[in-house]
Amino acid sequence: MQRTRISLLLDDIADQFSLLLINPWRRLSLIVISLLSGYFIGVSVAVISGQAVWQDNIVALLLVIAAECVSWLVYSRRWQPSPPAPKQPQPLWLDCLNSFKLGAIYALAVEAFKLGS
Repeated sequence: MQRTRISLLLDDIADQFSLLLINPWRRLSLIVISLLSGYFIGVSVAVISGQAVWQDNIVALLLVIAAECVSWLVYSRRWQPSPPAPKQPQPLWLDCLNSFKLGAIYALAVEAFKLGS
């Protein structure tokens, strides 16, 4: 890619944004926001798919496949350094994706307990 002014500007913005997210409190707040967003989406999916009964099996299959793909992506060894090195945190987007998945699964479990009682 050529080094144009716009590409340099976008690179500088991305670098400043990544430096902004190095702060542990900002990282934690983004992870908590992802967890709560996953909970919201999980409750929404349960309510919407519960209205049309024929969608339950399809939505359940898609959610299980999505959760397994996220787990495979997060817990695979491709993000670990090859030689044993000091513990490095995972990329932020992986932590946010995993917390989103956990929030959605927790919401579905809570909805199942509400319907079961």
